[in-house]
Amino acid sequence: MEWTVHELAERAGISGRTLRHYHQIGLLEPDRVGSNGYRYYGPDAVSRLQRILLLRETGMPLADIADVLDVPTTPEVEVQALTGHLEHLARERDSLNRRINAVEHTLSMRRQGREPRMDVMLEGFNDRYEVEVVERWGRDAFDASNQWWHGKSVQQQKAWKVRADALLTRWRVIQQEGHELDSAIAQEHAAVHVEWFKEIPGTPTHAGDTAKSVDMIRGLADQYETNPDFHVAFGTPEAASFAANALRLHVRGLKPSPADDLRG
Repeated sequence: MEWTVHELAERAGISGRTLRHYHQIGLLEPDRVGSNGYRYYGPDAVSRLQRILLLRETGMPLADIADVLDVPTTPEVEVQALTGHLEHLARERDSLNRRINAVEHTLSMRRQGREPRMDVMLEGFNDRYEVEVVERWGRDAFDASNQWWHGKSVQQQKAWKVRADALLTRWRVIQQEGHELDSAIAQEHAAVHVEWFKEIPGTPTHAGDTAKSVDMIRGLADQYETNPDFHVAFGTPEAASFAANALRLHVRGLKPSPADDLRG
């Protein structure tokens, strides 16, 4: 038995456009295409569509569904894929719960005629770099730095922000004064910048891992140069680039720590 796009879509409860899209992206190929241009789907295609729809119901992206279906079909493969997706959904749920709690707190305080706590109001809304941090350094690194930040009072967060702004402003001053990358003043400030990183739990600098610290700082230097958000933070793209290159130069001279020697 074979079904046309219209017939299969009607039975599966989806649109013909969805089936055609699945074909275009290589997710679901028809068994054949007739001389009239019609797509015909047989038992194998219908079985694959059933699995696609099942996985789609979990919220799994189509690209991930394709990865699951394009390897030899075993229960272990599907379990692994679904487990990873479940962990992703759990993280999203936790983030959403923090935001819900923040809104509920704000609403409750407003109804009582009281001022909400700023740190609670921002809970879950200022974790803009979560995905990048997790991808680069792992979930533990993000959780440690996130808990450290949200554990601060509003005054402490403001004080930290003032220090951070001063750190970046100093780079702009050094660059505009015409100092060289290897000048004492630039390299001294690079050292200050690295020490500033050490205060943040979850970072390799905080853990004293020199090798990973060098990788982290080089990665951030790339971000300083290419990310417009950092251009704004430093004041100018030129200041951001100067800081990036000065930090790259600085980390060339970093020596392995005793902890690195023990790990090696």
